[in-house]
Amino acid sequence: MSLCIPYYMMASSLIQGDELVAGHFTIFLGNTIVLIPMVLNGHAGAKYGIPFPVLVRSSFGTKGANIPALSRANVACGWIGIQTWIGRFSIYQMFRLWIPTLETLPQVFTTSFGLQTGPAICFFLFWLLNIHVVYLGVNSIKKLLIFKAFFLLVAALALLWWAISAGNGLGPILEQPAKFTSPATLFAFFFPALTGMVGFWATLSLNIPDFTRFAFSQKAQVKGQIIGLSFFKNKG
Repeated sequence: MSLCIPYYMMASSLIQGDELVAGHFTIFLGNTIVLIPMVLNGHAGAKYGIPFPVLVRSSFGTKGANIPALSRANVACGWIGIQTWIGRFSIYQMFRLWIPTLETLPQVFTTSFGLQTGPAICFFLFWLLNIHVVYLGVNSIKKLLIFKAFFLLVAALALLWWAISAGNGLGPILEQPAKFTSPATLFAFFFPALTGMVGFWATLSLNIPDFTRFAFSQKAQVKGQIIGLSFFKNKG
């Protein structure tokens, strides 16, 4: 989940006002805060082999469990909207090179929408692609998921190489001075940034039993999350 455009965008937003050390600390602290409920909620999944919808029955009852399940579904709808918005931007940038007239299509939406016709078409195309996958089921893209597990890592390293080359090496990047002139300006940026980091993983801290139910042992799920979330996500 860290090898994705939304995570890159969030991490890069820290650079706009944060220095390197403070940025890494913000990421580390946010991930550590989320790590606590993830490990605690993941306990039941690893122990009983149950997913999140089954776990919440202990608190909400059999019928009441539909409430948090629907709440999670609403959050998922918002998240797919964010992902689709980012995805449409990517395909729009490609399509407009092949079809230059895409940029000059007649305006369909009012200016209050802030959306041009070309990007809107790409948005709905990307949305339809997602709906098609949902309709067919996750198993329909099983081979793609296996491929992307390796490809995303290679792509991330290639992107890192490009960024270093575009920045004329690590020297100019690391030597940039801090952009905060006082503690007040630091904290004015730090707490919203920390909230963003926590919010990125907050939903997963609830439905983590969906994943930990496949863990071999309780120790495995705890160790895996501590290493994965607090170390590798910070490196990302």
